[in-house]
Amino acid sequence: MSDKTVIITTLNEAWIEPDSIFDLFLESFKIGNDTLWLLKHLVVVCLDRKAFDYCLRTHFNCYFLTTKGVDFAGEAHFMTPDYLLMMWRRIDFLRNVLEIGYNFVFTDADIMWLRNPFPHFYSDTNFQISCDNFKGDPSDVNNAPNGGFNYAKSSNQTIEFYKFWYNARESYPRKHDQDVLDKIKYDPLIKETIGLEIKFLDTAYFGGFCQPSKDLNLVCTMHANCCAGLDNKIHDLKILLRDWRNYLSLPENVRKSRPPVWSVPQSCGPRSFHQHTPRKKNGNTRK
Repeated sequence: MSDKTVIITTLNEAWIEPDSIFDLFLESFKIGNDTLWLLKHLVVVCLDRKAFDYCLRTHFNCYFLTTKGVDFAGEAHFMTPDYLLMMWRRIDFLRNVLEIGYNFVFTDADIMWLRNPFPHFYSDTNFQISCDNFKGDPSDVNNAPNGGFNYAKSSNQTIEFYKFWYNARESYPRKHDQDVLDKIKYDPLIKETIGLEIKFLDTAYFGGFCQPSKDLNLVCTMHANCCAGLDNKIHDLKILLRDWRNYLSLPENVRKSRPPVWSVPQSCGPRSFHQHTPRKKNGNTRK
């Protein structure tokens, strides 16, 4: 954008299969309110060759990010070694983006963009992040952050913060980036030494299956969080987009006075973590 802001998502082979999450992700921009124009600012960071080839056929801003000795092609199941490597590789890459002078909105591909979020970002911070659960105060560090959606402006503070976040993985082995952030957010070094105040985004605008946005007249993004398994995510995201289309089809006076409510989560939610079985491909469990 004119202020050197880009929208970034990551993609691997597991998310490009037929009827994929990535297809739903792109569709949300096309049917959202004031979101179609944002696609030209979306950079898809591909973690394997098949994802990169697919991106080149479906989008126009594709970047192939390799990691020596690691194949991120398959579904990286929550908290497996491949999953952790993928998450920390992402944090390190985003630091590089800040260092070359770009602001970014990072978004997981299982987040549906339904409205332009930029008018609802806070103007008084260089780093803001979505929540699994929002407690009402954007400055309250007891909010539960979700690393799948955040807005960072390039500055000395955010660069140092991302370095601090990445290096903190050594103090918390076998934890992913979000859990580590949930630990370090209390560290006084962030505010007193780095000089950064973290702001947490209200789930009224930036919701998810953990804490859905209650008012469809306000919602900007909806995240398939609190959900295990691609099939469960795809099932519920399709319903979410159907709900959104039904909302848009209503007369304006009905949308404002009696907006509908979400039909999701259905397959997602806490039970998905107990019922989920990995997909199989060529007889082998996908990682």
